[in-house]
Amino acid sequence: MAMRIEDYALIGDCESAALVGRNGSIDWLCWPRFDSAACFARLVGDAENGHWQILPAEPVKKSRRRYRDGTLILESDYLCDSGQVRVIDFMPPRDRHSDIVRMVIGIEGEVQMRSELRLRFDYGAVVPWVTRLEDGALRAVAGPDMVILRTTAQHHGVDHMTQSTFSIRKGETIPFVLVYAPSHEAVPDPVDPFVQLADTERFWRDWSGRCLGSGPYLDLIKRSLITLKALTYAPTGGIVAAPTTSLPELIGGSRNWDYRYCWLRDAALTLEVLLDAGYLDEAVSFRDWLMRAAANSPDHLQIMYGLAGERRLTELELPWLSGYANSKPVRTGNDAALQFQLDVYGEIADANAKTLAAGAPPDEVDYRLHQSVVRHLEGVWRQPDYGIWEVRGEPQHFTYSKVMVWVAFDRAIKAAEDREDGDAPLSRWRAIRDAVHAEVCERAWNGQIGAFTQAYASPLLDAAVLRIPHVGFLPATDPRMVSTVAAIEKRLSIDGFVRRYDASRVDDGLDQGEGVFLACSFWLVDNLVMQGRIDEAEVKFAKLAAVCNDVGLLSEEYDPRTGTHLGNFPQAFSHVALVATARRLQRARGSTQ
Repeated sequence: MAMRIEDYALIGDCESAALVGRNGSIDWLCWPRFDSAACFARLVGDAENGHWQILPAEPVKKSRRRYRDGTLILESDYLCDSGQVRVIDFMPPRDRHSDIVRMVIGIEGEVQMRSELRLRFDYGAVVPWVTRLEDGALRAVAGPDMVILRTTAQHHGVDHMTQSTFSIRKGETIPFVLVYAPSHEAVPDPVDPFVQLADTERFWRDWSGRCLGSGPYLDLIKRSLITLKALTYAPTGGIVAAPTTSLPELIGGSRNWDYRYCWLRDAALTLEVLLDAGYLDEAVSFRDWLMRAAANSPDHLQIMYGLAGERRLTELELPWLSGYANSKPVRTGNDAALQFQLDVYGEIADANAKTLAAGAPPDEVDYRLHQSVVRHLEGVWRQPDYGIWEVRGEPQHFTYSKVMVWVAFDRAIKAAEDREDGDAPLSRWRAIRDAVHAEVCERAWNGQIGAFTQAYASPLLDAAVLRIPHVGFLPATDPRMVSTVAAIEKRLSIDGFVRRYDASRVDDGLDQGEGVFLACSFWLVDNLVMQGRIDEAEVKFAKLAAVCNDVGLLSEEYDPRTGTHLGNFPQAFSHVALVATARRLQRARGSTQ
């Protein structure tokens, strides 16, 4: 039986990441990159598809876990009749090779422990060839992949896995180091796990210590920012939406997508909260990544790319994997990369404007790239698209997409005005900006419902329109937005949580069901804040913050009926929304006290 999604914690080295369960099992790890094939794929399969569990060999009476303050170092304590033990899990910031370090520490008494390492390359499909080296280390090789295990614990092979059984006494530490390297290279030299622990702690505390701000939500904000940093691919600055694939939006359903790529939209929104917290370096790195990824004809702009800007993200199904809680299929790649989505033009324009406003140095090539994108948008903005939610039905004139078209022209006009760019067609762009605004207000407004709807002439609500005040299209206090918020609260909310739209009424060829969308729920709180309803907003925010698991992580969606997480995990979009809302609340309360 699968553990709940929220039973996992994240460790990572800003190039890859692993999920560690409450039961001490690493059930997901892709090496050497976020989007590489998994060597531990139990999360979307079963034990035979790869995992690494370190846990007391006797019954556990009580357990608890936490991150060390300001870090991504996980500590899990297990209390047994014979004593207490702690397991520390982390991935050191990468030098050349990627490591997972697991340190077993005796706290009280003497506890019998067991480690079961079952490596399976290529998403659980390939059993590696394992040999013992002269220094006692184990080497596992399959095709291009090599993994080395070093530990002071005795270990042996059984049933195509490596097993260690050992006892740990108070004051003792037994380390395990698992390192990845390409199989054609020499075996990496041993590392000192104690030095790595100290270096890793210093790295994360130095980074998280740069966070600007204070207030009652600071711990929540820092944990989310650390998570977002962990989802940043350090070599390029790209930000992945999540480190997992195919965690379902509905248990047993087929809405199971691969999120291990860089969505322009998600990354642009991530930049906003990083900038607000004082992380300008990350913003500049992303701007550079975006320029490289988008350095092509504007009509070839994609909504997402690989970690280094790769364009081909061909979607495949892995039939040998049973799926999380039997939710099939398990997919790699994402065909949504081929979709036409108008909103991304506005997202990147807005992000660029905010990056410059925060103090990033102007870049002439970057400016010209954005100008060329907007010139291309002149010819395509009237076309229907697939929208922010990447529906796999027919394209429509989605309201949020058109709002973000307005944003793209608005930001381009302001950038050209600031530069006094006489070559920019400002009169034409102003006319288009005004036309888009008028069209949205006329065609997206449904007087019978009293709300901006999902698409032109549509009877369906869509929580994406809650973003309208965020981007300056209309103020949250505009009567139409007040009415829209009320309609969404009435028709898309479940116990205070917000669905992104009514999936039961959208025909996209997939099963009709999903959880509430956490980012949309935070957007609702934002609107309440902007409407001056601070007390209501704080109550709703507290309820949302309580959805974070015991180590402060959020998935994409949530099932309020069962109290369980759904979708890929942890989800950048959810953490971005949490940070933005928390900081908005703090500023609002500070201005009213």
